[in-house]
Amino acid sequence: MFDSLSSRLTKTFTGLRNRGRINPVDIDETCEEIRVALLEADVAGSVVTLLVERVRTRSLEQISLDKKGINPGQQIISIVHEELVAILGGSARRLRYAKTAPTVIMLAGLQGSGKTTLAGKLAAYLKSEGNTPVLVACDLQRPNAVDQLQVVGGSVGVPVFAPEPGNGVGDPVKVAKAGIEFAKQKVHNFVIVDTAGRLGVDKELMEQAKNIRDAISPNEVLFVVDAMIGQDAVNTAQAFLDGVGFDGIVLTKMDGDARGGAALSIASVTNRPVMFLSTGEKSNEFEPFHPDRMANRILGMGDVATLAEQAKKALDGDSAQKLEEKFISGEKFTFDDFLEQLQAMKKMGSMSKILGMLPGAQSAQMKKQIAAIDENELTRAEAIIHSMTPNERQEPKIINGSRRARIARGSGTEVFHVNNVLDRFSAAQKAMKQMRNQPGLGGAANLQMPGGMPSMGGMGGMGGMGGMPAAKVAPPPKRSKSGNPAKRALEGG
Repeated sequence: MFDSLSSRLTKTFTGLRNRGRINPVDIDETCEEIRVALLEADVAGSVVTLLVERVRTRSLEQISLDKKGINPGQQIISIVHEELVAILGGSARRLRYAKTAPTVIMLAGLQGSGKTTLAGKLAAYLKSEGNTPVLVACDLQRPNAVDQLQVVGGSVGVPVFAPEPGNGVGDPVKVAKAGIEFAKQKVHNFVIVDTAGRLGVDKELMEQAKNIRDAISPNEVLFVVDAMIGQDAVNTAQAFLDGVGFDGIVLTKMDGDARGGAALSIASVTNRPVMFLSTGEKSNEFEPFHPDRMANRILGMGDVATLAEQAKKALDGDSAQKLEEKFISGEKFTFDDFLEQLQAMKKMGSMSKILGMLPGAQSAQMKKQIAAIDENELTRAEAIIHSMTPNERQEPKIINGSRRARIARGSGTEVFHVNNVLDRFSAAQKAMKQMRNQPGLGGAANLQMPGGMPSMGGMGGMGGMGGMPAAKVAPPPKRSKSGNPAKRALEGG
């Protein structure tokens, strides 16, 4: 969503870093470029003016100090980062827990903002944290809203309290109160109340939201906002804040291609924190909002912290411990371990999304490499490994030409695909040995995945990712074939 803004700011700051000295004229030019970039990203005018003036004032003060040994361009970039963090809310805000369970969360928002789907994602997130949530169907206006919530709840393994059929039948206030009693009886420590979608001008539904809020006294009222609708999201949030009130904001559809200005504006305009982001269609594509990490992404600094958290969740505790023990003891890294890493990466989402969190992802070279990623290659590599015998997984060196041909037929791939997987497995083994021999390796370029997963260094070819897809590989040109089947298979590699 922030690709265009990030690319423009990265270009601006690259020129700034290369200057030995910076004068007030340079600062004015940089601030003007920042202002234009933010306005083009659909950030609210009042927010842009506030941020740019703060950056200008602080930058002028900084260059007047003339600190030796410190890059003045980097100092200004640090100021922009700090001001972006302030605009985005300052610090991460977590859910408030009730002193006595259950903790009640009321969701409200516009029609079509993805509120019901988000209710399921929030429930899945809370469940992954060791909680026992229950969903309460209080959207009795929209056709099939109750059915949708039941389907969503079933997909994430969370119970749904839905005593009324909906479609205009039932009292949502009574359902909300009964849902809390149900949670107490069944010992659920979180209640997520899904209310009817509404418009800012819809007085009847706004009044209904007030009545539900007053009846259940929720610990959190979260306003769900579609990040793709631009400044109208900010205006609607302000209208709902004035009419009903809310404690925090959840931004949905953050994987869209809209300009994303609402995400930068809404916290500053409403003075309410953004608490969660929905970053895709899957139930696990949901994360807490961290202003500093979002500022890092916008400025092209990457978001390694979130990437590490996602990797930790993707690899379950037993697998991580087993890999870690292997890594420490020096045991051999096998294709079974490699397969577990591939499956963990698939859980983390698309490879282009993962690589987009690395520092420098907005550079032209990195963008070109990310665009060339073959997203189907993880699935292909998984099929290839499943086509190997247990002995071949433990001793890959025995995989000769005829075995490669058999594995390719069994997995529905070509021999050169099998060769690519074997090459990346070899690179992963080397990375493991290198990390074992140099325990001090660190930094974003050598990010250690859970349980000693190979580093993320070596973007060229993605070999160091322990199975991360490389750029799309074209099959080799056809040549005359040998009459010997084994030799013919080797020639195919």
